[in-house]
Amino acid sequence: MADPATSTAPPPVKAPVTAPVKASVPTPSGPRRTAFAEGVDRARAAATTEPGRLRVIGAVLALLVLAFGAVTAWQTTDRAAAADDVLHKSQPLSSAAADIYRSLAGANTAASDGFLAGGQETATSRQRYEENIDNAAEKLVNAANSADADSASTEYIVKLNRMLPEYKGLVERARTYNRQGFPVGGAYLRYANQKMQDEMLPAAQELYDSENRRLQDDYGDATPYPWAAIVLGVLALAGLAWAQHRNYRRTNRVLNHGLVAATATTTVVLLWLVVGHSVARAGLDDSYDHGVRSLNVLHDARIASLKARGNENLTLVARGAETVKVTADGKDVTLDKYDHSFNTDMTDLGKGLAQAAKLADDEAGEKPVTSAESNMAEWKERHSAARAQDDNGNYEQALALVIGGKNATGACFDSVDANLATALEHERLEFRKAASGGLDAMTGLPIGAAVLAVLGAAGALLGIGRRLSEYR
Repeated sequence: MADPATSTAPPPVKAPVTAPVKASVPTPSGPRRTAFAEGVDRARAAATTEPGRLRVIGAVLALLVLAFGAVTAWQTTDRAAAADDVLHKSQPLSSAAADIYRSLAGANTAASDGFLAGGQETATSRQRYEENIDNAAEKLVNAANSADADSASTEYIVKLNRMLPEYKGLVERARTYNRQGFPVGGAYLRYANQKMQDEMLPAAQELYDSENRRLQDDYGDATPYPWAAIVLGVLALAGLAWAQHRNYRRTNRVLNHGLVAATATTTVVLLWLVVGHSVARAGLDDSYDHGVRSLNVLHDARIASLKARGNENLTLVARGAETVKVTADGKDVTLDKYDHSFNTDMTDLGKGLAQAAKLADDEAGEKPVTSAESNMAEWKERHSAARAQDDNGNYEQALALVIGGKNATGACFDSVDANLATALEHERLEFRKAASGGLDAMTGLPIGAAVLAVLGAAGALLGIGRRLSEYR
């Protein structure tokens, strides 16, 4: 038996040393993607399938048709508003500005008529003066109510409103002194005429020019073709045609009712847009060529006749007190200031009547202009006779030839003025007829285009939806 003291024991077994366990940390996978990016990926993935492609096609077609309808409604609304301004605002204001000028010139002419009559001024002459003054004041009030506060027209209106009472005061002083037989009355009348010619009529001309520019701007906004809408309409039709062709190639079905309905509504809107705007443009162009242009020429001719009559009267009022030097055949010649202005105005009147006759497109418009030309020719002959009497010292005979009865120059002037008034009224009717036709051609187009576009977009979506239902 072995001695336990001397026996060797097996070595002790040590427990294995294990390393401490560390907590695991997840490795970062990058920033989280946005919902938009994920949506794009899903759409891209869906587009690889036929249902996905159909959804994309339907959305694009609907957006094209809706965009076409929206742009059509927007552009036609702007053009219809501009055409309405031409008919109801800017052209009437342009005519009102011309009436202001004509009324001021008419008042000046009537004042000189009454002055020549002296204490024998007729009630008709006085009434004509008062009517022209009242008409000018009324038109200025209307123009002030219609003009923008910061526009150039407002400046001229304020100026004329300030000077009109001053002019009336000068004329009344001239009348008072003239009835008393004081020569200073003629000086006051010439001063009133100078104020009218140098300050008031130029301001009225600026007002007229300003309103004419406004009218031109409205025509410029109303007549251009709506190319953006037309291009979108063509693109929408092309997209619908492609979608139907694609549908036919994949299904061998000729018609898709929804896409056909969308094509029909889009075609109707496009044709309505092109034809309607073409008719409106033709009407507006006609209203300008045969209305506005004729009105402007006739206004200028009537104003020239009024100025000529006023200068004819002032020739007798001044009695050679005011002269002007002109160059004729290389020589300086001294002429009566007012008689020289009369001849200039008559030249302008003749040119205006000739141009108005060319612009007249029917007998009703041409006849009064032709009559005015005959009246002007007679007026010039009678004026020459009156000047011959005055140059020979026969003042009373010259006065009778100017402000006398039916054989005087005043009768010729009245006939010219009446014929021009008739021609102006005819051209106003022609303008309103053509401009109204142009505006009527766009009636209902903005709303109709919007409604049909919504129906067309719905048809495109329903047509594509019908194809999608085959995959469920």
